[in-house]
Amino acid sequence: MTEKKPGERPHDPQFPQKFLEFMRSGWGPSDLDVAELEQAPYCARRREAVSAAFPGEVIVVPTGEEKVRANDTHYRFRACSDFAWLTGDLDPEGVLVLHPNGSGHDAVLYRRPRKGTDSDEFFRSAKYGELWIGRKNSLEEASTMLGIECRDLEGLESVLDDLSRSQVRVLRGVDADVDARFEVEQAGTDADGKPVRSRDQELASVLSELRLTKDTWELAQLQDAIDATVRGFEDVARILPATGSIPERLIEGVFGTRARVEGNGLGYDSIVGAGSHATTLHWITNDGRTTPGELILMDMGVENDHLYTADVTRTIPVSGEFTPLQRQVYDIVHASQQAGMDVIKPGTEFQEIHQTCMRVLAEGLHDLGVLPVPVDEALSKDSLVYRRWTLHGFGHMLGLDVHDCAASRPEHYYRGRVEENYVLTVEPGLYFQANDELVPEELRGVGIRIEDDVRVTAEGCENLSAGLPRTAEDVEEWLAAQREAGPRSAT
Repeated sequence: MTEKKPGERPHDPQFPQKFLEFMRSGWGPSDLDVAELEQAPYCARRREAVSAAFPGEVIVVPTGEEKVRANDTHYRFRACSDFAWLTGDLDPEGVLVLHPNGSGHDAVLYRRPRKGTDSDEFFRSAKYGELWIGRKNSLEEASTMLGIECRDLEGLESVLDDLSRSQVRVLRGVDADVDARFEVEQAGTDADGKPVRSRDQELASVLSELRLTKDTWELAQLQDAIDATVRGFEDVARILPATGSIPERLIEGVFGTRARVEGNGLGYDSIVGAGSHATTLHWITNDGRTTPGELILMDMGVENDHLYTADVTRTIPVSGEFTPLQRQVYDIVHASQQAGMDVIKPGTEFQEIHQTCMRVLAEGLHDLGVLPVPVDEALSKDSLVYRRWTLHGFGHMLGLDVHDCAASRPEHYYRGRVEENYVLTVEPGLYFQANDELVPEELRGVGIRIEDDVRVTAEGCENLSAGLPRTAEDVEEWLAAQREAGPRSAT
């Protein structure tokens, strides 16, 4: 009998020698003809930007490993966004190290090598074996595809052991083993008492800020994810009955099928809020049912095969037509969204976009007779009572993460300005809780959000999700057309 190998499970059998010898024989070659990936040159330029930001320092960016879902089963692996952005590698357990070379950095990707039929791992390991998980790339193949030197992950330990803490910046919170090798630096304050981020925090911030501006390849990936999302919404509209009722989870499943067929999967858990569920911002339980005469809010996005995600919300009338009151609230939200889009251009402050959207919502709340104070007072910093019914900001950055570039310093994001080729959402909403006694009864349980993904252009913005309707009239016409077309194959 033999000892268990890495990746084997406690209940895996201890095979007899005759079986091991039999399994080691009779296998032909499985060579792959690989070429450099389209994104490889873009990843190289991104690494150069990081190199320029931290001259003479060692940069360590891991991707993490599969996480246990239950016992010996794992969640589907999703690469760390910063790691994927720098390497194009979507496999688990990789670690990118940028080694200073005097004029910049040498990039080395440490990753788990393919173990072929010359190793028992290929049939014994449920975690790594090719008979279990399929053919993996060799180090040479990965190097060709990614355009970066690849070395065996087993050599990383000695490389990290030779580094002093003062030499290294680590992207923390991704790989516990890498984190444990380097003492956590504490953030401090400068001579004026202002907070100063640690070296590792600075690395995370710079990576986020470099990702704010999308390159040509990234823009194409985002459009790909958004186009698939449009088709997913169409799929849902085609099975949504005007009479009768269907489960929210059926809608979730129909969209999820499109996401899996055309991409890696979902960019985030789908929010499918029928009726009053629409007033819960992160409603992902999705255990309700549609009801004719009510609205349904759907916040859904496809994550494409390169991990770029869409984030789109539509609120539609189940019966096919808005009631007069539903239309009035919808028109307020649409006017708010349009006003926000209208002010977007390079140099516009994020806060200006926010305040523009919020003013229109506050004015609409006043027109509905809901706002208890004048509009200007409601919007003032020492009041903000309008937010009882708006709850969130105008939107956020979008890219590899649905809430992209979140580690950016405030002066580069929420307190900063948008620039050309930023991609962000514009998603104002109004939410009247079912038990809110400060609003008329007919408004209670109504929640409406309209969300689109926009690119900042040289002179304004482009709505990347314009394939879906936004005005109340267009939504009604679109829904009727989809229902008339009927269900289609996901393929």
